[in-house]
Amino acid sequence: MRNKASDSLQGNIGINAFVGLGSIRLALACVLPVVLIGGHALSLGTARAPQGSNQPSMAQSAPPPSTSGQAAPGTPPGGPSAQRQTPSIVVLDPAHGGTDLGARGTGGVRESEIVLQFAAQVRASLESMAFQVMQTRQGNENPSFDDRSAIANSQRGAVFVSLHIASTGLPGTVHVYVMSDLPGANDANGLIPWDRAQAPFVPLSRRFGDMVQVFLAQRFKGSPSTAQAAAVRQLRTTAAPAIAVEISRISVEDRNELDRMVPGVADAIARGASAFRPLYVVAAANPGDRP
Repeated sequence: MRNKASDSLQGNIGINAFVGLGSIRLALACVLPVVLIGGHALSLGTARAPQGSNQPSMAQSAPPPSTSGQAAPGTPPGGPSAQRQTPSIVVLDPAHGGTDLGARGTGGVRESEIVLQFAAQVRASLESMAFQVMQTRQGNENPSFDDRSAIANSQRGAVFVSLHIASTGLPGTVHVYVMSDLPGANDANGLIPWDRAQAPFVPLSRRFGDMVQVFLAQRFKGSPSTAQAAAVRQLRTTAAPAIAVEISRISVEDRNELDRMVPGVADAIARGASAFRPLYVVAAANPGDRP
């Protein structure tokens, strides 16, 4: 059950994501969001890979408390001169790839191939609304879960959309999934393990998912009106608002049934992302910050 109080999130917290590349450690800057909904605040943690792991790590540093009194509502940290910007990057993740074919239907239809077709149209729709789109794969590759998540985690204020074709379900429907609640336990240093990087973003992901699902339900009869929670592995390590969109279904009698869904799915995702954009605000980079 959703906790209404958790739908509101305010505050800026900087994150440095350190990605291990052999003996090289690459520092990537990203920022946890400010959400302009209500007046409740959540305390956000940080993420770090388990000791001995070569997964990426995330370390958080909070800005020092103000000594000049409480800022007016809506005032960016650092005073009125500090700027905020709405994010314009969508990381699009066509699931599976390579030797991982995903769900398979009649006539040799493969999920890993169809999601690329959907991704191409989703990308075009997003770009028509002034989003910058980054894809986790362009062809028949199979990046790891962490590699896919790291693309979003290294971007300032990105959102993440993973595309899937279901093997079951009512044909012609589309479901949006968000990560179910994750344990928020921190270690002694106040860090969250990398495999729970989504935990601080679950309320945002729900909001984003609900917006996309509304547009999908308008186009595809029988689709739910709100996003559903599930333990989606790809979303768990993503430190950004993240959703999985699953189209039903791979085992259609006529492949054209799926093809006809492509424009509507693409338009709904783009409209949902556009509606969510004003609610998801991050601090603009300061001079000298890493990009």
